[in-house]
Amino acid sequence: MSEQEQTQEQTQPEKFLFQAEINQLMSLIINTFYSNKEVFLRELISNASDALDKIRYESLLDKEALGDMKELKIEIVADKEKNTFSIRDTGIGMTKVDLIQNLGTIARSGTKAFMEALNQGTGDFSMIGQFGVGFYSAFLVADRVTVISKHNLDDQYLWESEAGGHFTVVKDTVNPPIGRGTLIILHLKEEQEEFLNERSIKDLVKKHSQFIQYPINLLVTKEKEVDDEEEEKKEETKETKEGEEEKKDETKDEPKIEEVNSEEDEDTDKKETKKKKKVTTTEWELLNKNKPIWLKKPEEVTDKSEYAAFYKSLTNDWEEHLAVKHFHVEGQLEFKSIIYVPKRAPFDLFETKKKLNNIKLYVRRVFIMDNCEDLIPEWLNFVKGLVDSDDLPLNISRETLQQNKVLKLIKKTLVKKCVELFFEIAENKEDFDKFYEQFSRNLKYGVHEDSANRDKLAELLQYHSTKSGDKMVSLKEYIGRMKEGQDKIYYITGENRKSLENSPFIEGFKKKGYEVLYMTEAIDEYMMQQLKEFEKKKFVCITKGNVDMGESEEEKEEKKKLAEEMKVVCETIKETLGEKIEKVETSDRIVNSPCCIVTGEFGWSANMERIMKAQALRNNQMGSYMVSKKTLEINPTHPIIEKLREKISENKNDKTIKDLIWLLFDTAQLSSGFSLDEPSGFTNRIYRMIKLGLSVQEKEGEQDINEELPPLDEEEVEGGGEQENMDEVD
Repeated sequence: MSEQEQTQEQTQPEKFLFQAEINQLMSLIINTFYSNKEVFLRELISNASDALDKIRYESLLDKEALGDMKELKIEIVADKEKNTFSIRDTGIGMTKVDLIQNLGTIARSGTKAFMEALNQGTGDFSMIGQFGVGFYSAFLVADRVTVISKHNLDDQYLWESEAGGHFTVVKDTVNPPIGRGTLIILHLKEEQEEFLNERSIKDLVKKHSQFIQYPINLLVTKEKEVDDEEEEKKEETKETKEGEEEKKDETKDEPKIEEVNSEEDEDTDKKETKKKKKVTTTEWELLNKNKPIWLKKPEEVTDKSEYAAFYKSLTNDWEEHLAVKHFHVEGQLEFKSIIYVPKRAPFDLFETKKKLNNIKLYVRRVFIMDNCEDLIPEWLNFVKGLVDSDDLPLNISRETLQQNKVLKLIKKTLVKKCVELFFEIAENKEDFDKFYEQFSRNLKYGVHEDSANRDKLAELLQYHSTKSGDKMVSLKEYIGRMKEGQDKIYYITGENRKSLENSPFIEGFKKKGYEVLYMTEAIDEYMMQQLKEFEKKKFVCITKGNVDMGESEEEKEEKKKLAEEMKVVCETIKETLGEKIEKVETSDRIVNSPCCIVTGEFGWSANMERIMKAQALRNNQMGSYMVSKKTLEINPTHPIIEKLREKISENKNDKTIKDLIWLLFDTAQLSSGFSLDEPSGFTNRIYRMIKLGLSVQEKEGEQDINEELPPLDEEEVEGGGEQENMDEVD
């Protein structure tokens, strides 16, 4: 056999059949594994990074391993003319055997077991690299893939496949030598031209791979304006001819005077006459300029501006962060993390359609996801940052986390570190005021949701109170200045601070010197359903019944005596209002008001009832189960109540008495925070009272407004009695 024939035989492509499982895998990859085709770039860059890691490790054992190619890097080239996408690394490369085994099988063992588990929907799938399917994601966007690889121990080989039943491997004598490493060329499908766009490639690298430790360079095209060289040459030729003519003129007898310009004028004229033209050039642009700061130890970050720069690049926020916590967790669970608290809350912080959190998950510096529901609780949705783990279990496409105890431990650690960060912020009064103004609702949501950290978070809560003035008071401060003998924390809920300051419920507490906390946010109502006590001091809502105000024995006897005197008044009011209220009692919680309405201890407060009625999709029937029975409490020492008692003793059935009782009830509802069931009845009574006060008489023939008034005594209407004309009150 001649030498030429031997050379042809060596360069003749060898054909290999894929294992049968690979055909199934190809179909699964393209149709099942990946929800987004853009992840092909993440997978190929990750593989390139692994190859660079291997040669770097080998170079530590053998100094000659790197040879002349000491620079470890990844290069990307998008060729629109050829419709190809290329990615190259200077990593360890692959031998011929490596190409056949690594790109022709799913790992070297366990293939059948893996495929059987996959088909049955069972099995504990670990990271994608263990099965080697990351490379095959290239077929998401390409109909043909070419791999050129060179290992230090072998020649340069070319692997090629169209994702069919076979692939070819041949010694590469056609393409230029790549030195060492691997070059992957994707021949893109017709509809995948978007991945040749420079902007798209930059965005994908920034999203998925910006923290890869090796430089990722993209060959970009740029236009520059340069002087037109042809014009310059023409100008030089013209000047040369003029110089020759000048020499000829000098040989003549007749002198010739010429106008001479200064050198500066000549230069200016040349600049003005020079033409500009655009020239297209190509150059390498580094895509991963941001360094993974979280890989450093916290004590190694001496320049705190690094945290600010990293925060802005991570979140695209226009201002710096309020606080940061950088930590490494080692031991049974190992991961690195950095978390930030922003200076202000976004306007859509609690928007239900918004992604649940801002914690980005990385595995070995490769971005996996930023919407993991199980990584951090919803009440911490304002915290931004990332978690990087080397051994976090993922599913086969790296897009979904496995449900296991590792994830729960990471979540628990993150929450603990966030709470620590909040207490660090609290050490600075000015910073904590900013933090609390923006994120107090999140803290209260955390008290409601997180039973493990409820007591700790409660220490951060602050409220205005009857004694705090314009400042806010913490629960610890409240307890520190409690009145002697006080063993409860009193609070009142409502729509705003101003309405609470004028509420009849706090009159008695102010008189006795008890401090009452003002809770004005809707989340407070939900939170207090879970926060029953703080430092063994029970919370008491003063708008509910059975409030113990720490009365002495003398006060109790006096209260009992007044209750006996007002027994007839209470019975008359109950008879008049019927089922509108459950009972009528005397009270010492009101001082300046004639009456108020309280609710049951375990039912909704007036504020909670208002909140629930405002729900757009509320169920009226379900709400009726939680609406508390109302108790009307009267102030036995108030002039109105005393006058009412006199009128009742004179004539219990006087219509004026019934009218006054209804007016007292309606006004008590309003002052206690309830809404009126029948506003028209209340307004008609007020109109009549105005007419009585002004002595306005009805004109003859004019419709009497009182004819449309609702009945004052429902029992009379139900019994068939005819309603008397309201003018009889006159």
